[in-house]
Amino acid sequence: MEQFSRRGFLIKSSCAGTAMILGRRAFAASEGQIDLAVSRNSTPEQLVRSAIGELGGMERFVSAGQTVLVKPNIGWDRMPQQAANTNPQVVAEVVKMCFEAGAKRVRVLDRTCNQPRRCYKRSGIEKAASEAGAEVRHIVDSRFEQVKIPEGKIIRSWPVYRDALNADVLINVPVAKTHSVSGVTLGFKNIMGVLGGDRGTLHAQFDTKIVDINTAIRPALTVIDAYRILMRNGPSGGNLADVSEKKTIIAGTDRVAVDAYAMQLFDLEPERAGYLRNAVERGLGQLDPDRVAKVEIDLSSG
Repeated sequence: MEQFSRRGFLIKSSCAGTAMILGRRAFAASEGQIDLAVSRNSTPEQLVRSAIGELGGMERFVSAGQTVLVKPNIGWDRMPQQAANTNPQVVAEVVKMCFEAGAKRVRVLDRTCNQPRRCYKRSGIEKAASEAGAEVRHIVDSRFEQVKIPEGKIIRSWPVYRDALNADVLINVPVAKTHSVSGVTLGFKNIMGVLGGDRGTLHAQFDTKIVDINTAIRPALTVIDAYRILMRNGPSGGNLADVSEKKTIIAGTDRVAVDAYAMQLFDLEPERAGYLRNAVERGLGQLDPDRVAKVEIDLSSG
């Protein structure tokens, strides 16, 4: 096996455009499809549907009969209000949209940092995703496979979970939060949840290693949950005073642009993120979100 992605985890090409404003809808003019959609100020469910709808709907990514892996962050024994894990309503809505697009099977999993059963239950994700029809699975060590990373500069191979390898479509659904080592954890870092081995070693020379991993495993769609974000003391948090309610969903096919846009929620400059600069150099996306085909929508009634 030469890549993590066996079937269809192909990054979509970006389309440049000029930002324009029409009422509460800001968009980038483009002849092609939208590659970055941002929705604000509604329920988590409506924000997910709005953002993915602007990208062309889930049918753009999922076809009838396919198996989908939805990869949220379920790493911590925390409640949804603490913003350490992906919002369960966001996960459930992504699952529902996959089935509506014709998915045969949708699986949800993550390799947790705290005790798995407590993380799955307390996060609310196990219940919400199961009720939406997903198979919510715990990680089993025997299901990791050592695979090659042909484009890796430091990491040349790594054990990856078999469900990620075998799925037709991978949808990455991280929560936006700070991280004590990497500064922030967004789409690129959330991929670590399908990795085996000693993941702690990836934090040394992180800016190169995380891009090594992401050269091979390529989600079809990234949906960043920024409904509540953890502004301080990430990645585990715990104090509600560290949480900011942004009521935002950022979805897109350009993983670099999606992460870059999300960094602005923390008042951080994307160009200062080493891993994003490295990703651009390796052709994984566009660092300036204004240079991809982009839509921003405010769903507030005011």
